[in-house]
Amino acid sequence: MKFFVIKAKHIFICIFSLIVLCVFAASGGIGAVFKVGNREIPIYSVQRDDDRIALTFNCAWSDDDIDSILKTLASYDVKCTFFIVGEWAEKYPDSVRLIKEHGHEIANHSYSHAHYSKMSKSEILADIEKCDNLLHEITGEKPYLFRAAYGEYNDNVVTACDESGRYYIQWSVDSIDYGDAGGDEIYQRVISKTKAGDIILMHTGTKNTAKILPKIISELSQKYTLCKVSDIIYKENYIIDGTGKQIKN
Repeated sequence: MKFFVIKAKHIFICIFSLIVLCVFAASGGIGAVFKVGNREIPIYSVQRDDDRIALTFNCAWSDDDIDSILKTLASYDVKCTFFIVGEWAEKYPDSVRLIKEHGHEIANHSYSHAHYSKMSKSEILADIEKCDNLLHEITGEKPYLFRAAYGEYNDNVVTACDESGRYYIQWSVDSIDYGDAGGDEIYQRVISKTKAGDIILMHTGTKNTAKILPKIISELSQKYTLCKVSDIIYKENYIIDGTGKQIKN
């Protein structure tokens, strides 16, 4: 009589593979969100076979450094994605237009920068739509990429995006460039943590982001191709694993 020993790691692999297949089958071949412990997971990073990374900026505070940031991006011929709060867009419509004119991607960062985890799905969708409509009015284009305020989400937030045809984009590298963060701190965090397929989070209206940005881009561009989010994510036939990594089928 032969006995077979099944190792724990083999059991895990089988279970994980089964879950992936179920998610893929349920989505009809177009993945959107992945459940871990019954929680929906958005896109944090992308599995790439090239050197692309995405640089993103959240716009929720002042626009004092917009000209400087755009000048730096232009000097390195880099296009990126700006996640814009609706109230910020109302306050600084000319800056929104300028970002668009420079060829960067405009994305939704909620209208009121509210805590979506405390809101119903209908309230979330109404707030997102309000921001979408405002950005469309200013730029002539309606965003399809979304990031919640504070990076805060629950099932209602992610499924609201998915069901309305939007992609929820988190980040895998946080520059932590707000508050009193020094330029060298920001630089070291970004450079030491970034790898292909990462989505980098930065902010406008901060103390040192615009100042350290040239050094960051100069270093990153030696190893990676800096892109807009829409240039690194997959639009169909994908799954999202338990870490939030989007993987093409």
